[in-house]
Amino acid sequence: MSHTGVTTRMKKTIGITLSGAASALILVGGLTAAPARAGSMAEWTHPSAAVLAAGKKLAFNRKKGNCLACHQIDDGTDPGNVGPPLVHVKKRYPDFAKLRAQIWDATANHPNSVMPPFGRNRILTNKEIDEIAAYIWTQ
Repeated sequence: MSHTGVTTRMKKTIGITLSGAASALILVGGLTAAPARAGSMAEWTHPSAAVLAAGKKLAFNRKKGNCLACHQIDDGTDPGNVGPPLVHVKKRYPDFAKLRAQIWDATANHPNSVMPPFGRNRILTNKEIDEIAAYIWTQ
């Protein structure tokens, strides 16, 4: 085989490999960004009693949100102390979208966070994240 034939095959192989790697990076990049909330902003920043009840139930559920495992919440029992207390959250997160993004994937802004990326890892659905964020935002 000539030297030119080997070079041509190597270029094709490298091109395919790079294309695959680029696709993988695009896919991974797409998974790390928090998707938009469901519903209107007012629905989540001025939640109904039903949304707050659903968010509290998820936040306290040891098999779902499990916020109490790491955070103190005013009306929760047996809180953890790994994360900051979830009180006066609206003062710390005046932008609801930033709080929601924190719950969706805390490692996006804090790479060493021990908080699970609830949205990125599909631990919670987008609606569940919205409900928890709405509840937590009122604390």
